[in-house]
Amino acid sequence: MSDKPSYDVVIVGGGHNGLVSAAYLARAGLSVALLERSGRTGGAAVSTTPFAGVDARLSAYSYLVSLLPRRIVEDLGLRLPMRKRAVSSYTPSGSAGVADGLLITDDESRTRESFARLTGSDREFEEWRRFYAMTARVAERVFPTLTDPLPTRDELRGAVDDEAAWDALFARPLGEEIERRFTSDLVRGVVLTDALIGTFSHAHDPSLAQNRCFLYHVIGGGTGDWDVPVGGMGAVTGALADAARSAGAELLTGHHVHRIETDGAGAAVHYSWGDTEGSVAARHVLVGASPEALASMLGEEPGQRASGSQLKVNMLLRRLPRLRDAAVDPREAFAGTFHIAEGYHALAEAHRQAADGRVPTAPPSEIYCHSLTDPSILGPRLVEEGYQTLTLFGLLMPQELFTGDNDGRREEVLNATVAQLDAHLAEPLADCLAVDAEGRPCIEAKTPVDLERELRLPGGHIFHGDLAFPYREPDGGRWGVETGHPGILMCGSGAVRGGGVSGVPGHNAAMAVLEAEGMPTG
Repeated sequence: MSDKPSYDVVIVGGGHNGLVSAAYLARAGLSVALLERSGRTGGAAVSTTPFAGVDARLSAYSYLVSLLPRRIVEDLGLRLPMRKRAVSSYTPSGSAGVADGLLITDDESRTRESFARLTGSDREFEEWRRFYAMTARVAERVFPTLTDPLPTRDELRGAVDDEAAWDALFARPLGEEIERRFTSDLVRGVVLTDALIGTFSHAHDPSLAQNRCFLYHVIGGGTGDWDVPVGGMGAVTGALADAARSAGAELLTGHHVHRIETDGAGAAVHYSWGDTEGSVAARHVLVGASPEALASMLGEEPGQRASGSQLKVNMLLRRLPRLRDAAVDPREAFAGTFHIAEGYHALAEAHRQAADGRVPTAPPSEIYCHSLTDPSILGPRLVEEGYQTLTLFGLLMPQELFTGDNDGRREEVLNATVAQLDAHLAEPLADCLAVDAEGRPCIEAKTPVDLERELRLPGGHIFHGDLAFPYREPDGGRWGVETGHPGILMCGSGAVRGGGVSGVPGHNAAMAVLEAEGMPTG
């Protein structure tokens, strides 16, 4: 391998985690080359202008930040302004002919009143407060461990120091706790939605995939808050790329890695760049691609095939639509999470239908408006004229629904999803959509099949596979990034404590390299 250009570290994949690893390792004085298949870095955390002739720069795939530790931001000197969303959620009532819903805001008295109108008493609201006080305590204790060496199960259980919380979130299907605490179908559904983001599961799934997904959605920042990155997701990865470059890392785009060879002491990374074939050697190789992709690069059999489960829709509107519930301002409802068809029984039925290969009759989704919190993603004229963005994330949409006829099923699912939203609007969404320079409505949808094609996500799975609890299994590695090959580490979402825009796997892979090099990690 000595005849090839050589680096201390080669990173495969230029998503946000690969950039975090590159910045840390280059700042430590190691020579670093990052090879990215596409023509730009950023992976799924990028901003695009999807609508021809329209000055709107949208977060194309991932769109919110919760799990990015302040430690990484400070260590790398990142300038990443974030803004808080003022409203937690609005959920229209599922009652036929009733134009009202559950509004949860920072104003406790209004939230209490909304719960009382829905349920007829204060009991559900008080149970809501107790439940999320419990998840907040878990967040405070679990989140700081994400950038430390991976704790054992018993160590994490000791850190949680709350047997009831451990039992509810780590040991039993989440549906049992939801049903024990809450009686309202709508409230139960709102709680469950965080367990189904990008995960095809249900309340009583014995695998606890829903628990793992829920945990990562409520521990972010030690508070569970989800922040809006000013300038969109492209601003996040742009800052990370700048940090990596300024530290001396080489970021090479258009380099498609197709094979990795290792002898246990070093590795050769083979790539194509246009019509050119090349190779580089390194002592350490960090892979930000999926475990499935790594297996292919190593010439190994992949594990169980992942399957994504979501529909991502980006929209630009001339104005926000009016709601049937006239007591709620659309700006307030869409500033947080607007839940559609997400009652508890509706979610269970959607899961059953999708598992049978059918498009759910009432596709569940949640919607938010980035531009209410951060108008900088829109051009000045659009801001002046009141334009707004909407991001819709559809749940329980497994890749298998779209296999064979992706275009047809995408249109079918999008129409059904919009119809569910329209049922709670005082005017059709279509009347509010902006049009691009060619007169087409400003709406785009992406299925798991689209995400696999565009981003090489296995099965279109946004987490590269179902999430794992953030503790070390008996045969696991110290940082949760190790593979069966010395010197080859996972630094992407497929690592333990991966998933979401967090930088945590990138940080942890970098720490594992520094430890192997005998260099300080603090």
